[in-house]
Amino acid sequence: MAEQVRAIRTRRTILSAAAKIFEEHGYKAATISQILREARTTKGALYFHFTSKEDLAQAVLAEQDQRIMVPPRVSKVQEVVDIVMLHAHRLQTDPMVRAGVRLTMDQLAEDLDRSGPFLRWAGVGRGLLQEAQVRGELLPHAVPAVTADVIVGSFAGIQSMSQAICEYSDLPGRVSAMMRHVLPSAVAPSILASLDLSQSRGARVYAEALKAAEALAEAEVRENLGTAG
Repeated sequence: MAEQVRAIRTRRTILSAAAKIFEEHGYKAATISQILREARTTKGALYFHFTSKEDLAQAVLAEQDQRIMVPPRVSKVQEVVDIVMLHAHRLQTDPMVRAGVRLTMDQLAEDLDRSGPFLRWAGVGRGLLQEAQVRGELLPHAVPAVTADVIVGSFAGIQSMSQAICEYSDLPGRVSAMMRHVLPSAVAPSILASLDLSQSRGARVYAEALKAAEALAEAEVRENLGTAG
């Protein structure tokens, strides 16, 4: 058990160091040596967990949409909004998320498959919007897959603009404005009127999601202790 905990911590340390280096230097310029120095670990420890720089980068890309999840909502459109607003908040506060987005948008990373986050987010949005359609939350002409792609693509551009102008300080406001412009083309007016699109929504969803994640982690620890006993 102790060795497993140490391995998890080591992997987390290496991943955090890689995120910092990728965010600062980009994928192409980042080196394994820089990551090792930042992590204060050995090459053997790194290669025990990751096979290459590309493997590390893919792990960072995958990590940006893990750990903190939006609880299910009665309105699936609100759930989509909350996912987007939560990600905007985490871009302001979480280095791992910033590194993942930097990698996703890094056009110099020619040998790195950067499609994963786009496809995952579009898939999540498509699934939720399909549920929303069944529930009558969307306009008759709305196509969930198209709307999901537009939201993901719009967010990518908005966050990139915010990062270039002010290092994400105005991102919640920009994302709120984006959703107010995009959603009316697909969402039924009665649902649209009930949505919380406020700039502070992301921070409130984060607090809620973090509390839920902590409760789940505590439950898993108790279950593991019970199993071990």
